[in-house]
Amino acid sequence: MTGENQPARRRVTLTDISSRAWEHPADQGALVALRKLKGFDFVLRKMTGMLNERAFRLRYLGSAIRVDERQFPDIHRLYTEAAAVLDVRELPELYVVNSPLWNAVTIGIDKPFVVLNSALVNSLDEEELRFTLGHELGHAASGHALYRTLLLWLMQISGALSWVPLGNLGLRAIVAALSEWQRKSELSADRAGLLATQDPSAALRVNMKSASGGNLAQLDSTAFLAQGSEYEAAGDLRDSVLKLMLLEASTHPFPVVRAHELRRWIDSGDYVRIVGGDYPRRQDDDEASLSDAAREAAASYGETFRTSQDPLAKLLRDVGDGIGTAKDWISNRIPRSRRDDE
Repeated sequence: MTGENQPARRRVTLTDISSRAWEHPADQGALVALRKLKGFDFVLRKMTGMLNERAFRLRYLGSAIRVDERQFPDIHRLYTEAAAVLDVRELPELYVVNSPLWNAVTIGIDKPFVVLNSALVNSLDEEELRFTLGHELGHAASGHALYRTLLLWLMQISGALSWVPLGNLGLRAIVAALSEWQRKSELSADRAGLLATQDPSAALRVNMKSASGGNLAQLDSTAFLAQGSEYEAAGDLRDSVLKLMLLEASTHPFPVVRAHELRRWIDSGDYVRIVGGDYPRRQDDDEASLSDAAREAAASYGETFRTSQDPLAKLLRDVGDGIGTAKDWISNRIPRSRRDDE
């Protein structure tokens, strides 16, 4: 963890906050639907909890450092403070593992735990690490590990259809849909990280370091954010297709895109509204409407499509406008009675 301890900042404690507050609409739509599958939830939790999860935990228990008041106490303090802000009442175990890879991960279903790679710890200052810890707590609170596993399980079952004509196309569509949801779940966790630190500049620095390998000395935050806008609108139709191909099997958005999306969330006013105390409470989670979540997801995609500067999106909008114009032209020039006769 780089840098000296920074002066304590006052952060709003988000008492009883539901994970729905930070979940991206496309992520939340899937989660609300999956949370209704109580039977699948229980069976999968027990099956994976007894097998894979125990093996993973034993691996890190024997090869990594478990963070507590005596080992990495500064990280433990940041972790407990982030959990307190997000009102996470059951703190997942936290490990630091020796690895040159710049990464952190939340593992486990029945009893999830968080793993930080040493390269990440050595590259981040306190607020940046607080954001990262809040990000992983967001994954744990949303239950992403459980529902990702459930979707993977359903995907494997659907593999039985691969021998059917066009079955591979159907399977590929499922993989693409799953990857799209996972990317949106990362955006959700970024929002949780921001709520944990309540420092937008720290969240931006983490993405800048992720893209640069940890070096900020010669970077500019305004230029970095401008890259996100340029990426969204870059090039022609060939670039649009290439972006789709690059992301097809990726589970994480690019760092530049993540910074751009987080800034867009801040600019929407949702971040300020939540910090101000206007957010859904966890005691109301069971009453969350699947239809409302689906409408919000559809509206989110619709707004993204409507405002996107991507060449393919603009072409599709132009085509749609052209069809609408042609329809109006025909309606105005052909008497209604004639159209009815035809």
